[in-house]
Amino acid sequence: MNDQAKQARWLLAVALTVQFMVALDMSVVNVALPDIRADLGFSEESLLWVVNAYALAFGGLLMLGGRLADIIGRRRTLVGGLVIFGGASLVGGLVDAASGLVAARALQGVGAAALAPVAFALITVTFPAGPARSRALGLWGMAGAAGGAVGVLVGGVLTEWTGWRAVMLINVPIVAFALAAAVRSVASDRRDGPAPRLDVAGALLVTTGMTALVLGLVRTETEGWASAWTVGTLGAAAVLLAAFAVAELRVRQPLLRLGLLTLRPVLAANLFTLLLFSGQFAAFYFTSLYMQRILGYGEIATGVAFLPFSAGVVLGSLLATRAMARLGAATLLLAGGLLGAAGFVWFGLAVGVDGGFAGSVLGPSLAASIGIGLCVVPMGTAATTGVAAPEAGMASGLINSSRQIGGSLGLAVLATVASHTTGDDATPRGLVDGYATAYLWAGGLLAVAALVAWLLLRGDRAEPRPRGRTGDRAEGRTGDLSAARAGGPSEAPGGAGEVPGGVA
Repeated sequence: MNDQAKQARWLLAVALTVQFMVALDMSVVNVALPDIRADLGFSEESLLWVVNAYALAFGGLLMLGGRLADIIGRRRTLVGGLVIFGGASLVGGLVDAASGLVAARALQGVGAAALAPVAFALITVTFPAGPARSRALGLWGMAGAAGGAVGVLVGGVLTEWTGWRAVMLINVPIVAFALAAAVRSVASDRRDGPAPRLDVAGALLVTTGMTALVLGLVRTETEGWASAWTVGTLGAAAVLLAAFAVAELRVRQPLLRLGLLTLRPVLAANLFTLLLFSGQFAAFYFTSLYMQRILGYGEIATGVAFLPFSAGVVLGSLLATRAMARLGAATLLLAGGLLGAAGFVWFGLAVGVDGGFAGSVLGPSLAASIGIGLCVVPMGTAATTGVAAPEAGMASGLINSSRQIGGSLGLAVLATVASHTTGDDATPRGLVDGYATAYLWAGGLLAVAALVAWLLLRGDRAEPRPRGRTGDRAEGRTGDLSAARAGGPSEAPGGAGEVPGGVA
């Protein structure tokens, strides 16, 4: 194996480690919340901020994090994000005050907002379009699925065996490995031409708008949709994001060039991602509740029960990697979306007070997860098809924002649907009826996603056609492997904007 191939493998290891770690931290803390509350003296309501602080910082800063990779360099953004994330994890594992843990979780979210977009962008600018990039995107999707599912299990095991602090400290050795691998594999940032300017006004508007949106959504379960808090927060988010869209049309170097959404593959990938994760995040939530409240599983047993879902995503991703060139993004997103929707509907029909793991959880989990796995590669490919190299981070921030908004929105809406169905009947039967209704809605969302992707992408082949704006070459980077081979990212074979398919 030559040096370039080894360097590419190490870079892929960095991207997969980052994706796994970011997904892990979305779920690993949840199981430890009761122990955290008892040790640090949280109230019931303030305890939610251990989760919400991470979600707010992560969701609010994703667009900025993605664009920073284009402006200051992917290596600098990656290393900076790792240092912030690792330092916050270390502090969070050592604090003795509730406010300190919330602050550490918010800092973790800041680091994650830089890491998630840059990890995806590194894959799209390093691996040329075709089988190599499809394999890398498949592995990237598997890492995310594994992180989310393993997080539940690891959180339960660590909390029971060593205490809640371990769920924060576990990130430190992971970050250390990623930093060492990044130094070895990610080339120093170099630039041809003048550096792009940061759109400060756009960054402020989108960060405050996204933060207000996520904040309003995550508190709907406690505040209610009709409360002054929810209406005011979501109204402010709408005004801020509308102002952001207007501002982006007026600046020469926007944080988000809205013209990206005129590319049908990019639009299809973002709509699909928004709807998919609206259903998937909620389904994870209700499956956890069903197993613990109805089936009586403990934390570790619940974590183990999620492993088949992770295995199904791996299997679906492997199948998609092999079929991408032959079938194309449209067919895979339609097939995977409909299979995933069928899995969620199966959940809705199978959950019951007298249910069991094999009939009520295992079968539906495998169907849903294999379907979702089939969507990973075509989503990632479509998300950057036609996007020029200097805007790879921008496109990555956009698709990650769609994922985060979709998850928050879906969980808020479907939790309300389930609560409305249950009403005052807090018996196991009433709870199960609420879960079942939410699952059926999740299936409907994914079916709509599949049809939207099919309508937007049908007729397009999997191989993308790179597009760019005037000046893309001047603003390009040469710090990635594919660019270095061709003299610049906009000239690289299978360059940054030529990703074949989609992302989760």
